[in-house]
Amino acid sequence: MDIGSTIRAIRKRKNITIAQICETTGLSQGFMSQVETNKTSPSISTLESIALALKVPLAYLLLKKEERMRIVRKDERTVTTSGSARLKVEHLSATKNVRMVIVELPPGTATGETPHAHEGEEVHVVMKGRIYAEQGEDGAEFSEGDSFSWNACTPHFVKNIGEDTAIVLIASYTENENRPDTLV
Repeated sequence: MDIGSTIRAIRKRKNITIAQICETTGLSQGFMSQVETNKTSPSISTLESIALALKVPLAYLLLKKEERMRIVRKDERTVTTSGSARLKVEHLSATKNVRMVIVELPPGTATGETPHAHEGEEVHVVMKGRIYAEQGEDGAEFSEGDSFSWNACTPHFVKNIGEDTAIVLIASYTENENRPDTLV
């Protein structure tokens, strides 16, 4: 873990000196310097004191870099295609187990020729257009603003039944980090 660099970055961003941290926590400047350079590992109670002095949650100091907020700007999204219809898929953001994408379905296109299944749970929001979604024996039509969810292990299918491109926002959860690249 790189807790020291995190502490130093927060301290500098907030314009707090090592002396101010030491005054609040009762720690020595030498010790704080060693913490910030990762030459020593502070106890949890010491980290709690440092977190209080920095006015940040203790849990934030313990997060790994990959567990912190990730930012994906609109013009930096990864765009892929999916299925035989080559549906456009924009990858918005993801954590270890959750990811969000926007899928564009041109008129008449579907997520495949037949229903398919995969690991995970999905929540869909129709942002634009009209679609038909089917899972097992259940099926329904959806319009802009409608939403639905399902366990993706049951075969499912989505088709654009409108005259314009349909845009669907999909959030997917899987327990497996090695999930498939496509949701549709």
